[in-house]
Amino acid sequence: MVDTDVLIIGGGTVGSVVARGLLKHTSLSVTLIEANSYSHTPHHPGFDDRVIALSKRTVEELTDLGVKASSVGSVPIHHIQVSDKGAAGLCRLNAQDYQTDSFGEVVSLRRLGDALQLHDNTARFTLHCPAKVDQTSRTQNGVSVTLDNGTMITAKLLVLADGGRSFVHQQLGFERTVDDYQQTAIVVNALTAQPHHHRAYERFTHHGPVAFLPFNPESADNTANAHGFSVVWTLPPAMAENMMSATDKAFIRELQQAFGWRQGAITQVGKRFSYPLSLQQTKQVFTHRAVVCGNAAQMLHPIAGQGFNLGLRDAVSLVSCLKAKKDPGAFSVLSAYQQQRSKDKQTTISLTDGLVRLFSNDMPGLIAVRNVGLMAMDNCAYLKQQFVRQATGFARNG
Repeated sequence: MVDTDVLIIGGGTVGSVVARGLLKHTSLSVTLIEANSYSHTPHHPGFDDRVIALSKRTVEELTDLGVKASSVGSVPIHHIQVSDKGAAGLCRLNAQDYQTDSFGEVVSLRRLGDALQLHDNTARFTLHCPAKVDQTSRTQNGVSVTLDNGTMITAKLLVLADGGRSFVHQQLGFERTVDDYQQTAIVVNALTAQPHHHRAYERFTHHGPVAFLPFNPESADNTANAHGFSVVWTLPPAMAENMMSATDKAFIRELQQAFGWRQGAITQVGKRFSYPLSLQQTKQVFTHRAVVCGNAAQMLHPIAGQGFNLGLRDAVSLVSCLKAKKDPGAFSVLSAYQQQRSKDKQTTISLTDGLVRLFSNDMPGLIAVRNVGLMAMDNCAYLKQQFVRQATGFARNG
């Protein structure tokens, strides 16, 4: 029998941030369970690494935990351009106009994961990896889990940071709603004829949005290529399936048509990944002695790049709520966490869902509305300021 204060299931980014935060800011003991083996063999990031855009707030919070995005090859976003294909609507944003050095940074998930990874090197931290949970049970004062290797662990609080994919959620009474957008996201790294100059693009098309995030993939000689972008292309499922099986030449031709020639010709694409898009929400963020965090709590459409950063704010807020708490699983503690996160979640989810429905519809009336909206934002300092606050993670919502 192993006793711990906080037991975390899921050793990805969110789970690792919770663990790091608790070890730095509290005196609680922490145990982390991860189903997949961590790789300890060196590897260079490679052209095909999937990447994520970290908001300015997320970058600062990771730095506070001892992980600097710049140390793992991140690329800052200095400029953002939002446009609607085939229409006049256009909004341009420059970080220097808002007294900030960047709106955020784009980083390889693999390299960020390597930097966040924890090992059994402190008396208050234990790692079980690879390991899976076979059974769970709860008492008034704690929760117990049995691992697939027979190890039993008891904790005062169980944190689910496993993306919502495990049976443990159902066992603990968490219910999840799913709203299928009938869209598929294709994620691919691309090179363009012109360097990115730290510019990010969000381009709305009649099939769905396409985002280009500046990213410097490393070549075989470890030279960073400043002509690189990470692309998230949203399409109807049938079209996405065709694009996933298309030749590189055909794929580039269609992507070029969707995105345009703002960066000159698209010269190369890497390995493609795809996943269906839906809005998924857990109806409640905690039950007795258990709490969900990150993608285990909600999964968003990538249209505004908010989902990952919302999940990281979950993790940081949870750590804040557990500071100086003798019983981290007490109802009052988890209730305070839910209240603290409520407005941010509601605002971010509503914003993202609204953008999906507005910019994934080809009705003439809506096209006119969103173009007027883009032009209005481009010419209104207040609207731009609100957009920037949301994009950087500093909106007044939690």
